[in-house]
Amino acid sequence: MNVPNVNTLWSRVVADELAKSGIDSVVLAPGSRSTPLTVAFAEHPDIETFSLLDERSAAFFALGRAKRTGRPTPLVCTSGTALANFHPAVIEAHQSRVPMLLLTADRPPELQHSGANQTIDQEKLFGDSVRHYRKLPEPEAADRKLRSLRTALSRAVATTTGTPPGPVHLDCPFRKPLEPTVETDEVPEDWVERHPLAVEGRDGPFVATTPGTPTLSESGLDSLASAIESANSGLLVCGPADAPLDVEILGNFVEWTGFPVFADPLSGVRFGQHVADLPVFGGYDSWVEALDARHAPDLVVRVGASPTSKPLRKWLAGTDARQVVVDPAGEWREAEFAASDLVVADPSRLLDDLVGRIDRSGTAYAETLAEFEADYYSIVADEKRFFEGRVLGDVADLAPDPSTLFVSNSMPVRDLDRFGRPAATELTVLGNRGASGIDGITSTALGAGSATDDPLVLVTGDLAYYHDMNGLLAVGRCDVDATVVLVNNDGGGIFHLLPIEAHETFEGYFRTPHGLDFAPSADLYGLEFARASTREGFEEAFTASVDGDGTQVIEVTFDSGESHATRDALHERVTRELRPAEQ
Repeated sequence: MNVPNVNTLWSRVVADELAKSGIDSVVLAPGSRSTPLTVAFAEHPDIETFSLLDERSAAFFALGRAKRTGRPTPLVCTSGTALANFHPAVIEAHQSRVPMLLLTADRPPELQHSGANQTIDQEKLFGDSVRHYRKLPEPEAADRKLRSLRTALSRAVATTTGTPPGPVHLDCPFRKPLEPTVETDEVPEDWVERHPLAVEGRDGPFVATTPGTPTLSESGLDSLASAIESANSGLLVCGPADAPLDVEILGNFVEWTGFPVFADPLSGVRFGQHVADLPVFGGYDSWVEALDARHAPDLVVRVGASPTSKPLRKWLAGTDARQVVVDPAGEWREAEFAASDLVVADPSRLLDDLVGRIDRSGTAYAETLAEFEADYYSIVADEKRFFEGRVLGDVADLAPDPSTLFVSNSMPVRDLDRFGRPAATELTVLGNRGASGIDGITSTALGAGSATDDPLVLVTGDLAYYHDMNGLLAVGRCDVDATVVLVNNDGGGIFHLLPIEAHETFEGYFRTPHGLDFAPSADLYGLEFARASTREGFEEAFTASVDGDGTQVIEVTFDSGESHATRDALHERVTRELRPAEQ
């Protein structure tokens, strides 16, 4: 092996160990101090590289790939404020439990606190948002040090996918020369041959980590099974998922218990072939408020994060039901503080372990709720006005099978929750609901699209689109095609849901209309741009886009006030018509 200097040796070991630990792609943000890492990854034959110019966009792109694959796509950047721009995506990865590995180049220790250019304190910069932080040793041709480096890297990858998954930060100091120039005194000519384990590593990761799966004791399983058996109206609520439930196990559990399933659009359960055979409901965000005490559950099993639906969360909190929150990390993700039990277990394994311990026949509860579900969607279909919620419903209906659908925060994810009808189509729905920000939406979606051959559909609002327009650069640089549905209501339409709407400061400081014409953004990034103002026009443009090649931005314009009025009127009609008569 020709090793021109110690930084080259060190960085080649980094790339080699990550590849042996299952890493097949990295995202590189350009910069000088990270040169050794960039060159090593670019030259590695088994690692695909994505070069993105803006660190914030790069980090969200890596986040999207990890959301789609369940594995980290490491991020590399230079020193200084570069890694500070990773922070929003790190927070989202932490909150939504997404694997992420950060390799941030740093100045050597002697330059710290000296006023040296592009030198900041990078020690634990991301605070508690990372699962693990370590400053790697300074590069050196030392056998023990390189074995320590390999150990740190293989363990870091394992930690990103542990329980719970999340970000790991490795800070990487380098002295000059950063380029692969020859410095013969750093690495003796025969050193590489004399230290094969340190230089070449092992066949596979240097440290093989065998993860365990948290489950309940026999007595804990028996106790929960007994509670399920005695429930007259049990309910399974699937919130946004860290990892989707095994649908075969889900089917067995529902068959044995008779529990209906309330499936969040981000749960991985609302769409798929299993929906054809199971009582999977999606319209609850509206019709749940029509239920009275006769239709309340007496036992609720909750998996995943807190549901997107606020009406559902409030309704559950207002019942007297025993609520069992299942979380493999034992963390509390139930902000109403109404749950009665926290069960530390892997959700799929728990449901599988319960099947066979339960001896009960199905109840009529699922059939009763199915009537509400069917009546609700009948009312929605009867609504002739074209409004924002209709766009999300149509996207869910018309998206290719299979495909990846990424939905922005604010109104798009809420509209998909309310109007996206469960269907037996292989639709992978993703969103950034950890911190629920609108930054990095486009980049995250394109990252997810880069990780699969499935068609990609992104539905975003105008402010989220504005926040991350530079993310569109990934379309060309990373060879990702997408259908981008831009719901433009000229400002922060979601604020219509808040009491501030009634105050005179609302328009200028909350809804904040921008008046931007987004068509030039498509010209800037070499995309196609279309506008639609009717349902028929939107469906035609959408179908043409998903059936064609390249990336199209389809702008659909609305008056946010009118869309909210339509939602409210629909909801009032649902509540009025579906509320049971008094007995």
